[in-house]
Amino acid sequence: MIRRLTALYGAHPLQLVLMLAALALAGGAALGVADNPQWLRMLVWFAAAIVAHDLVAFPLYAAVDRLLSRCRAVNYVRVPLMASALTFVLFLPGIIRQGAVTYQAATGLTQEPFLARWLILCAVFFAASALVYLVRGWAFGQRMGRTADVD
Repeated sequence: MIRRLTALYGAHPLQLVLMLAALALAGGAALGVADNPQWLRMLVWFAAAIVAHDLVAFPLYAAVDRLLSRCRAVNYVRVPLMASALTFVLFLPGIIRQGAVTYQAATGLTQEPFLARWLILCAVFFAASALVYLVRGWAFGQRMGRTADVD
């Protein structure tokens, strides 16, 4: 039965169940947004974000990745760079102090340390990546030294 369904659908039936669950979740979110009086504004913003990503951001980070792929230690730069970019997007409102009054009223704190903390986080990402690169290079050198001694 599962083989027949897999042959008919083209993937495991669990994938179909998960897709239907995701569509149901997205539909529920869309219905929740429909109750908001500014739903059209949100829809326009969402469409603009999609266009901006596809026409600006994707070609930009694809070009950067292509430049990095020439480097021998590409993944040791790619991973912390992507982590830094994702945390930047996550903390952007705090970094640019968007909603500073509301944030301070809700927490009693200012958004001033957001930029410094994000920069420290990026430095930790790159330092950890450099440390892993150095340790792996050292371990590889040790391994190559042992095989040279055996010959």
